[in-house]
Amino acid sequence: MSVTETNVVQQIQEARERIVGELSKTIVGQHDVIEQLLISLLAGGHCLITGPPGLAKTLLVRSVAQVFHLQFSRIQFTPDLMPVDIVGTEILEESTDGHRSLTFVKGPVFANVILADEINRTPPKTQAAMLEAMQEHQVTAAGTRYELPEPFFVLATQNPIEMEGTYPLPEAQLDRFLFNVKIDYLPPEDELSVVLRTTASKPEPINPLFSGEDVLQFQQTVREVPIATPIAEYAVKIAQTTRPNRAGTPEFVNEWVGWGAGTRASQTLVLGAKARALLMGRAHVQTEDIVALAHPTLRHRVLPTYKAEAEGVTIEQIIDKLLDTIPKP
Repeated sequence: MSVTETNVVQQIQEARERIVGELSKTIVGQHDVIEQLLISLLAGGHCLITGPPGLAKTLLVRSVAQVFHLQFSRIQFTPDLMPVDIVGTEILEESTDGHRSLTFVKGPVFANVILADEINRTPPKTQAAMLEAMQEHQVTAAGTRYELPEPFFVLATQNPIEMEGTYPLPEAQLDRFLFNVKIDYLPPEDELSVVLRTTASKPEPINPLFSGEDVLQFQQTVREVPIATPIAEYAVKIAQTTRPNRAGTPEFVNEWVGWGAGTRASQTLVLGAKARALLMGRAHVQTEDIVALAHPTLRHRVLPTYKAEAEGVTIEQIIDKLLDTIPKP
């Protein structure tokens, strides 16, 4: 490892410690969730956070936006939300001399960090309005394309699909999210800490630590992290093995998986592993980085069959069995 590489790794590791320190002012526990969210940001990808109401999903996203001192916009997704409420619309304006012209008024999507709150409570038509923004970092209105500011992140929260008043996200949109981060109930000691802290005094304000330029530099550094070919092949093998009815696919995948992960899953595993390696203080990717990110990468890209659901087999169990089946390099 060269002196330059050592300095970069140390800088990002110190940045992680500072970020976690600021987030601890408002967030208790949820260490894996915070780690995966930071990896998503360093890798330049969008993140979906899934969990029941009342687990501080919105607070977590808002706190991360404050740490990175980026332009923040919150969109509350509701059943009556329309695409123009997200993208923006043209309005007719009249100047002082009586001349009329159409002027585009930008919607809340024109920001660095978009909190798409309860994104699965709005119908598919409105959900689809985010597709172009998430993939191309641009929007089209009245035939004109408008570039979105960089860096651009969509951090979306969603309630479990079993809850009333939710709409399943289209597979094409789910695939645009780098990770699907699962947030669960806190253990008793952490929940007690939250209760005591929030009922005693107001939390300390979060101090901004990094600018947009810092984030873009972090993203570029992540892409320069080397990965050995066998480890990259392992990531590709994981994604390929989720695809049923192909040569070499295990029988349990053929029975339990209706639709497997695409190439974007392989890319996510490798890019996310590079970001995780830097956060862990390493300038190279290890197999453990791939394994650690398999669940958030695959849980929204692998669709179970009716047979799996009838037998009570979950996506988490399928991924675990997959990791046990594929030999590690």
